[in-house]
Amino acid sequence: MEVAIVKYNAGNIFSVESSLRRLGVTPKLTDVPEQLTQADCVLFPGQGEANNAMTYLRQHRLDEVIVSLRQLVLGICIGQQLMCRHSEEGDTDCLGIFDMDVRKFIPKCHDDKIPAMGWNEITDLKTPLFSGIREGDFVYFVHSYHVPLSKHTIATTDYIHPYSAAIHKDNFYATQFHPEKSGRVGETILSNFLDIARNYKK
Repeated sequence: MEVAIVKYNAGNIFSVESSLRRLGVTPKLTDVPEQLTQADCVLFPGQGEANNAMTYLRQHRLDEVIVSLRQLVLGICIGQQLMCRHSEEGDTDCLGIFDMDVRKFIPKCHDDKIPAMGWNEITDLKTPLFSGIREGDFVYFVHSYHVPLSKHTIATTDYIHPYSAAIHKDNFYATQFHPEKSGRVGETILSNFLDIARNYKK
C-alpha cells in the first residue's frame, strides 16, 4: 500500500510520518503531483499559518492536485482548515473542498485561553473512521481557529462552544485534532483510515 504525505511549508509533518511507521506503513513525503495522484491514499497534515500555507500550495500547484485527488485523503489540523472555503486567519481563500468558513476563537471569559491547547473529548462520532473509539474519548488539540458544525461534521468537540473536531465529504476526511499526538485513540483513528483506504474504490 502506497501512502503519501503532502510536503509543504508546514510543521509537524514528521510526527505523522513516525506514527504511520509505527503502524507498519512507510509513507512517501512528497510534493510531486504524480506521486500524490498515484498513491493509494494521501495525508495532508501540518501546523502553521493559513495564508503562508496556501501561498506555497498555489506556487507549487499543489492546490490543484489536492482538490483533484480521487483516492482517500486525510487532512490534519491546518490540513482540515485549508480544505475549507475560506479562513479568517489572514483573510485567506482556501481549497474549497468543504463549503465552510474557518473562524477564529473569540474568548468569552478570562479562562478561555487561545490557542486551544491540550486534551479534549470528542462526541457525536460518525463514519468508520471512529470504529473502536468511544463517545467522550480524548484527543490532542493545538489551534486558534476552528471549523463550525455543519452537515459534514463527523465528530464534535466543545471549547468555548461546540465545533467540528472532524469532517467528511466524499473521499475527503479531516480532523482538527492531532491523531499522531493522541496516544491509543489517535493510533486507532489512523489505523481505521488506512483500513478504509485499502477498501476504497476510486
